[in-house]
Amino acid sequence: MEDETAMLGTADIIAMVATAQPEKARVFYGEVLGLAFQEDTPFALVFEAGGTMVRVQKVQGFTPHPFTAVGWKVPDIGATARALAAKGVVCERFDFLQQDDLGIWDAPDGARVAWFKDPDGNILSLTQFL
Repeated sequence: MEDETAMLGTADIIAMVATAQPEKARVFYGEVLGLAFQEDTPFALVFEAGGTMVRVQKVQGFTPHPFTAVGWKVPDIGATARALAAKGVVCERFDFLQQDDLGIWDAPDGARVAWFKDPDGNILSLTQFL
């Protein structure tokens, strides 16, 4: 019999990204992206998004990964991309992808994806699954 305490399939996920600029991150994740601010600890800014805890870890410095750190599944990627653009968020452009005017890429499986960066350069994404 498996030890049920070791199974993570039913445990809540905690999303984590890093920031060396906590003041900018608090504004970006809270006011720009609209995540619900929970608390500011000595180690992280804590937000909530769709029932998931998002911990923006405070670090002295780091190099962001060249791939998506955290993404959101959205019902209407066009509307979400336009709303973020109105708040100054710029979608990333990639030479190897065909993206529309909003920066949205239509994946071969029918999903629609757009990427953008937080103030520390973490790559974040929006995905609309069809």
